[in-house]
Amino acid sequence: MTAFVARRLAAVAPLAFLVTLLVFSLVLIMPGDPAVALVGLENATEERLAAIRERLGLDRPVHVQYAFWLWRVLRGDLGTSVRTGEPVAQALVERVPVTVGLALAATAVGLVVGCPLAVVAAHRRGTALDAFARAVAALGVAVPNFWLGSMLALVLALELRWLPATGYVSVLEDIGAGIRHMVLPTLTLAASAVAEVTRQLRSSLQDVLDSDFVRTARAKGVGEGVVVGKHALRNAMIPIVSVAALTVNRIIGATVVVESVFALPGLGRMNLESVLNRDFPMLQGAVLLMALIVIAINLLADLAYGWVDPRIRYS
Repeated sequence: MTAFVARRLAAVAPLAFLVTLLVFSLVLIMPGDPAVALVGLENATEERLAAIRERLGLDRPVHVQYAFWLWRVLRGDLGTSVRTGEPVAQALVERVPVTVGLALAATAVGLVVGCPLAVVAAHRRGTALDAFARAVAALGVAVPNFWLGSMLALVLALELRWLPATGYVSVLEDIGAGIRHMVLPTLTLAASAVAEVTRQLRSSLQDVLDSDFVRTARAKGVGEGVVVGKHALRNAMIPIVSVAALTVNRIIGATVVVESVFALPGLGRMNLESVLNRDFPMLQGAVLLMALIVIAINLLADLAYGWVDPRIRYS
């Protein structure tokens, strides 16, 4: 198992290096000048812009800028916001619990609802329950997050007044208020998670239920609950791990829209605000952190594969 973990960690290192290259290139790709964004167009003079570019290191060659930026990142220094002067690392520490908590909550709802729905659909294929599960999956994939979030806020918050429409309260400050504020964005993101889990697990379970060892177990008189719950579902664990990892990654990307709809102070909304404000250091830090979170989730999924199926570990 140690060698397996070492191989996976070695594979992550070049990927993380490539991510830093892509994140740094955001400054070169995005339109606008960070120096102009800092001082404002009306106050932009050649002398002032030159001084700011020198202070930010923008007057150096690109490879030198990247080397200095990467060295600061490795030391935990992500720079400061050109708009507020706030350290980027401090802003990320404050916002990452919102995005990660939202993604994990939506994924958990997707697994709790999608797994039983997929099991019923696979076991009762061709019935009304199967058709209902496929309809739910198709609907969850087709409905856009921003529309679903707006409709949930309109009905549950504005019309029925059951839940708050926008805002965020940390569960560490008030657990009840924190949960109530996270219900609507969690449900918005969980819709696609339920759909993906249902589709993928249903397909995987159908293949397993048609396999020879399942037919043998049934021929021996093993109960249907044991066949489905113990034998079939256990052999479908690898697709479940894959779907869970992909779902979390996709939800993290979708937080850009959902956090903006519900005014949540997370990494997704930080990305959008940084683009609008031309706040390049803040954008680089937020994108880098989100990319590293995705890499970490994929690494955990790889390690989970080896734990679920020893054949992967020793291959």
